[in-house]
Amino acid sequence: MSTNPNRRTIVAHGRLAMRELRLNAARQRLHGLQIFSFEQLAVRLAGGFTRPIDDESLRSAIQAVVPETPLGELDGIKLLPGMIDAAADTLHKVWRSGIDLAARAHEHPRLESIARLEAAVQDRLPPGMMRPADLASAALKRLAHAPAVLGSVEIVGITELSPSWRPLLAALAAHVPVAWVAGPRPVPEWLAETDIEVRRSDARTPEQHMVSAATGYHEAVEAIRWARALMVTDGVDPSDIAIAAASTADYDDHFLALRADANLDLHFVHGIKVTTTREGQAAAALADILIRGFSQTRMRRLAALCGSEAGPFQSLPQGWLRVLPADAPLASLSAWDRLLSRLTAADWPDAQDHTATLRAIVDLLAKGHAAADEVGAAFLTGRTLAIWRKALLAGPSVSLDTTLENLKQDDGLEVCVSPAWMPASALAASPRRHVRLIGLNSSRWPRGISEDRLISDHIIPTAELDPLPIGAADRRDFETILATTEVEVTMSRARRDGEGRLLGRSALLGPVTDEIYIGRNAVPSHAFSETDRLMARPDEFAGDIQAASALTTWRNWHRKDITPHDGLVRADHPLLLDILAQVQSASSLKLLLRSPLGFVWRYGMRLKLPESGTDPLVLDALAMGDLVHMTLDLALQDLEANGGLAIADDAKISAAIEVAAGSVAGVWESERAVPPPVIWRRTLDDARALAERALTYRGEHLDDARSYGEVAFGGATPKTGASSPWDAATPVAIPETGFAIKGYIDRLDLSGDGTRALVRDYKTGRAPKDDISIDGGRELQRCLYAFAVKALLGADVSISASLLYPRTETDLQLADPEATLGELTGYLQSASASLSAGHALIGPDTGGTYDELAFALPANAGATYCKRKTPAATDLLGDAALVWEAQ
Repeated sequence: MSTNPNRRTIVAHGRLAMRELRLNAARQRLHGLQIFSFEQLAVRLAGGFTRPIDDESLRSAIQAVVPETPLGELDGIKLLPGMIDAAADTLHKVWRSGIDLAARAHEHPRLESIARLEAAVQDRLPPGMMRPADLASAALKRLAHAPAVLGSVEIVGITELSPSWRPLLAALAAHVPVAWVAGPRPVPEWLAETDIEVRRSDARTPEQHMVSAATGYHEAVEAIRWARALMVTDGVDPSDIAIAAASTADYDDHFLALRADANLDLHFVHGIKVTTTREGQAAAALADILIRGFSQTRMRRLAALCGSEAGPFQSLPQGWLRVLPADAPLASLSAWDRLLSRLTAADWPDAQDHTATLRAIVDLLAKGHAAADEVGAAFLTGRTLAIWRKALLAGPSVSLDTTLENLKQDDGLEVCVSPAWMPASALAASPRRHVRLIGLNSSRWPRGISEDRLISDHIIPTAELDPLPIGAADRRDFETILATTEVEVTMSRARRDGEGRLLGRSALLGPVTDEIYIGRNAVPSHAFSETDRLMARPDEFAGDIQAASALTTWRNWHRKDITPHDGLVRADHPLLLDILAQVQSASSLKLLLRSPLGFVWRYGMRLKLPESGTDPLVLDALAMGDLVHMTLDLALQDLEANGGLAIADDAKISAAIEVAAGSVAGVWESERAVPPPVIWRRTLDDARALAERALTYRGEHLDDARSYGEVAFGGATPKTGASSPWDAATPVAIPETGFAIKGYIDRLDLSGDGTRALVRDYKTGRAPKDDISIDGGRELQRCLYAFAVKALLGADVSISASLLYPRTETDLQLADPEATLGELTGYLQSASASLSAGHALIGPDTGGTYDELAFALPANAGATYCKRKTPAATDLLGDAALVWEAQ
C-alpha cells in the first residue's frame, strides 16, 4: 500500500495524553505528525463539514426538544431536574455501543421513547454533526483517501475501544499500516481477529509501597507532603509526579484547599468546579436569588459579586447598601415594595433618589428562574455570562444552583510542567514516573456497576448497553498504571470515612502485609506548608508568640483558679470605668450582676451574637416578647385615642388588638426574619391572644386612669409620637450607686388626680412558682421602673409595681419597692466596686442556655469551664456574688 511518507497519525485517549504527545512532537520537530482521538480521526477521514456531537450541543438539543417531544412512558419525568443529564448519558452509551434504537424500538416502549428522543435530537443538531456510528460509516466510504490523509496510524496508550469504532479500525488496517502500541498494557480480545499489528513491551517494575491513612482528607494531606518531598528533597521534575484516584470527586475539595495552603501548582486534569472562582460565585449568587427568592443576605451577596461589572448595580452610588435596614430580612417582594415606598433622596449616600433604579432591579429579579436568560444577560458579563449560559444548557432553570455546582472549568495551569491530580483513566493513558494512588478502598476502587437511569437491565442488558463498564475499566486502569509507571507507585487507602466508620481494603490490593500505618498526628518527614511545618516542629511552634499565647490560654482555662484569661484585668482600667459611667438599663444592670464578664464583652468590647443567614423556624422567647410588646403598645395607643382603656369593653379591645396585630405583622416582615408562613400565622395568633389577655386583665385598676405604653425615661428615645407623662430626656439616677438608668416602661397607668400610678412589666413566659423580689438579680424591672416613676412624678405619688404574665393571667406585685431598692442599691455598689477592681468574671448566667455570648467561651462552657471556675470566681467576687442568692 502507498502512503504519504511525511504523514503519520497517532491516536491517543484523553486531553492530558494528547497535550503531552503534542509537546513531545514539537520538541522533536516531527513535522507531518498528527495527534488525534479516534473520534477526531474518523472526522478527519470523513471530510467535508462533518464533526462529532459535543456534550454541550447535545445537552442544548435535549433541553430544546424534551418539552415538545412526546416520550410515552417518560412523559411523567421528562421535565424533572436531572432528565437532561440522564438522557445525555443514555444516548452516549447507546451510540458508543452501536445500538440502533430505531430498529429495536418495537422491543419495549422505553426503547421507543428513547428512539423518539434520539430522532428529535438529531433533527435539532446542526448539519454535519454526526453520531459515532454515522461518522464511522462516512469514514468507511472514504478509506481510499486514508494513505494521503492519515498516513501510518499508531494507537497509543489505549486499552479499549468502543464497539462503534471497531469496524472502522479493522477496515483502516487494509489501507494503511496500523499498529496498536500496547506496551505493557492489556490488549482487548477482539483485536486478535483483525490484521492490526500489536506492539508489546515488558511491564515496568516500579518500587511499590502500600500505606494507610486515617481518613480521605488525611490521604490528601499525605499526598501533598509526598509530592513536595519529591520536588524539594529528591529533585524530581514536577511533570513526573501524579496523584490519581478512580473517582476524584471525593477528594477535589481537599486538594483545592491544600494546594492553596501549600502554594503548590497542582494541576487538576479533570478541571475544577466553576463555583471555586469569582465568576462562578457570581453566577451562583444570581441563581440563588432566582430559585430561592428574595432575602437581604442574597441581595448583598449578588451586589458584592456583580456590582463591579457592567449591569444594573453600576448606576447605584457607592455605599448604596446602607439604605437596607440592618435587621430586615426583606424576604419577599412585598417587603421590598414597602422599603422602596418609604425611601427618599435623603436616604441615599449621594442625596439623590435612586429608588427607581433599585425598584427596576428588584422587579427584574422577581421574575424568577423562568426568566433566567433575560436576567442573566442583564446582570452578568464576560466569563460569568458564559458560565451562566452553559449552566442553562446543562439543565432546567429550576435546578440552576445544582447545575452550577457540578460545572467544571480548566484551572489555568499547564499540565506538562506541573504535578497533576487526575482520574486513574487519564493516568493510565499518560504515565508518569512517580505515582500515588489514593482511595484504594472497597466499593471505591473498583467502583460498582450500576444500571442506566433510563434503560434498565431488563430492557437491554447492562453488558450490552455499556460494554466498557466502569468497574472493569477501574481494574484495567489499575493494572495499566502499575505496568507503565517507571520509578515508584505508592498505594494509599483510608482506614475510616468522614463519620468514623471503618473502611475495607480494595480487592485490587490483594494480601498485602507490609502496609505502612500513618498516624493522623504523626510528625511528617517533610511538611507541605508553613502550618504543617510548625505543627511538625513543636519547639519552633512553641516559640511563636501567637502559639505561646494560645497554649497559655488553653492551660489557664483548665486551671481551677482565676487567671487573666478568665477576666482578671488591672484595677481601674479605663474601659471598665467608662462602661460603668454610661447610662444603664435594667438589662445591662442584670448582666452586670449575673455575668460581669458578659457585661464587659457586650458594652465594652461590643461583642454581639453573629447574625444568622437563615430565617428562623420559630421565634425565640426574646423575639416573641418583642412581638407582643409591639402589639400591646399600638393597641393601647389606639384605645387611648378613642376614649381610653379604662372604659373600653372587651369587644373594643379585641378590635384594637386585631388592627394592631396586622400593622405589627407588616412592620415585622419588613424589618425582621419570620418563620415559615404556617408557623408565622400561628405565632401571630398566639401574640394576639396574649395581648388581649394583658389588656383585658381586670386586676388592680385606677379610677379615671390614663394608660401609657412603652414609656421612655432617663434619656431613652421615644419609640412613637404618643404623649408622655414626663420629659423623656430627664435623667434618672439611682442614689448612692453612681448609676443613671434609662429604658421603656411597658405600661404605666396614672389615676385622674395624679396621686397613684400602676407600673406593669409584661412577661410572655411562664410565671414563677414562688414569690420573687429580685430573684437573684434576674428581675430588676419592677424595682427600677417604680423608682423612675417616683423620681419623675414626685415622691407624693403612690406607686404599685408588678409583673404581669398574660399567659396565666398572673400579676406579681412588688411588696415594698423602697425596701427592694435599698437592697438592690447595696448589690449594685458591690458589683460596681468589684468590676472597678478588675474582676470581670463569670456569673451564673455565663455560658447558660440564653447566653448570646457563649460563642466567645470555651466549647461546652456551661458543662465544663464554668463549673470548674465558678467556686474561685465566687470567692473573688465576694459581696458582688451575694445577689445570686437574693429572693
